[in-house]
Amino acid sequence: MALNQHISDIKLIEKVRKGDVEAFDHIFNKYGDRLFGFALSYLKSREETEELVQNVFLKIWENKSNLKKESSLKSYLFTIAYHEMCQIFRKKQIHEKFLTDSRSAVDSTVNLDEQMEYKATLEQVEKLIGKLPEKQRIIFEKSRKEGKSTKEIAREMNLAPGTVDNQISAALKFLRKHVAESNFAMLLFFFVFIQ
Repeated sequence: MALNQHISDIKLIEKVRKGDVEAFDHIFNKYGDRLFGFALSYLKSREETEELVQNVFLKIWENKSNLKKESSLKSYLFTIAYHEMCQIFRKKQIHEKFLTDSRSAVDSTVNLDEQMEYKATLEQVEKLIGKLPEKQRIIFEKSRKEGKSTKEIAREMNLAPGTVDNQISAALKFLRKHVAESNFAMLLFFFVFIQ
């Protein structure tokens, strides 16, 4: 039986922990292209990018028994991808372009507390979302956090679908502008999990 396209990450984790290949494929289809697109824009090499994405998902599969429902799947994907890309940048000696503080990053990249790194980035993203106008913020959260469609949001808020789309576009424009001024971790999180 095919998986529901809107199945939650919690359910996916439950299934992957049991060795469900279809659930694993669902996670790959959900996040793989976004991760690939982001990584390619920096690595400029399809071969390197494909290898990075494969490594990220291979590590998820190899460590599936350690996945926890209470832990965010996005957190796990984010931290693995973050460290994989940092290692590539360090090897190429170009990581300074992508990290806010290159000196401290060189010393701490490998030893970063993964959950704290994700938490700090998520808090920064939440602060930016909190700066959106109230209606725009509500619409954006319904779309990106709750996964609701334009039609669903329009019906709930008694708005025209076009208005909803415009508000989401405006929110994304605001976030892009401010994330672009932030660090590499923020960029990765935004393009993989919010776009």
